[in-house]
Amino acid sequence: MRLDDRPVIAGRDRGSQERHYHRLVARILLIGGGARGRTLAAELAAQGHALRITTRSEDGRAAIEAAGAECWVGTPDRIATLRYALDGVTLACWLLGNAHGPRGEVRALHAERLCFFVRQTIDTSVRGLVYEAAGCAPAAVLAHGRALVTAAAAQHAIPLAALDADPRDADAWAAQARAAIAALLGDTTGRRYTGNQK
Repeated sequence: MRLDDRPVIAGRDRGSQERHYHRLVARILLIGGGARGRTLAAELAAQGHALRITTRSEDGRAAIEAAGAECWVGTPDRIATLRYALDGVTLACWLLGNAHGPRGEVRALHAERLCFFVRQTIDTSVRGLVYEAAGCAPAAVLAHGRALVTAAAAQHAIPLAALDADPRDADAWAAQARAAIAALLGDTTGRRYTGNQK
């Protein structure tokens, strides 16, 4: 339906109605990201988006809710705990580039657990994925994860954005994350986000 075909909402003129449609919001799920993820969530919440952030335990609830996001207790180490976190979600962000721990567990987060999560998004409301492809995890692990998620997203026709900004540069990381999310949601230019843009 074209914008001009949409019914005018009672008590709202055409100009205000157009502004309303340009401000459509989304529910965004952040898996990982730590403090920078919460900062990003606060910025997106201020724009009117609904945020949901996962945490391994109730210990993280206060900080998440202080950022204006919904807290979901679940862990990518047990993908089943995230299944219902996808309810009503438009974009899912896998922000585990800085994940640390035993090498095998970190590798799994960017391999089989990542692929299983992508499969879980099929036949849900998810319409886009963001994958963090930079961080303190081994470069080979992140490169492998990026290749896997790219192939899986293509197979299931899910739009994907990969973040390659260094998470240690908080401003650059946040700017790239905001740009990726805006593009996946469909910004006014209609361009698809493909990574660093000059």
